[in-house]
Amino acid sequence: MVKRFIYLIRIPQNEDEPLINFIGTYDCKADSKGRFMMPAAIKKQLAPIMQEGFVIKRAVFQPCLELYPMKEWNELMGRMNKLNRFNKKNNDFIRRFTAGVKTVEVDSNGRLLIPRDLISVAGITKDVTVSSAINIIEIWDKQKYEEAIDDATDDFADLAEEVMGSDAGESIS
Repeated sequence: MVKRFIYLIRIPQNEDEPLINFIGTYDCKADSKGRFMMPAAIKKQLAPIMQEGFVIKRAVFQPCLELYPMKEWNELMGRMNKLNRFNKKNNDFIRRFTAGVKTVEVDSNGRLLIPRDLISVAGITKDVTVSSAINIIEIWDKQKYEEAIDDATDDFADLAEEVMGSDAGESIS
């Protein structure tokens, strides 16, 4: 199993809010039903929020799925609920963003069942990569993940400078 570690920091909205910062990238195997064993390190990080459940959806920019802890999803929906639904662009965005959204749970054996329609959307095969993305988890077909990382390698230095540059935080919204 290939392990990659990513260290990220998230600033809480208020002092009482616990931080959700997932760490790590792991390779897994999915069975014929679309279930895969959640990596032990991720499962340990999910333990405090496991009983709340999760929302899984297609990603906006990449051919992968995003797994949101319910608390993170509800906070995001609170922000989206402030959008004016009588603005066509807002309404179209909400519809597309929430297309195919499903609630899921990690079962008692530590497995996550990816809904069939989302397996198809993300092109997930037997080899799966589970990758932390600060407060959510991305679920990729392993080959597509490796291609995305390889494609981004050349541009990453420029992107890092633009986003995190000398005045870190200015470009982050």
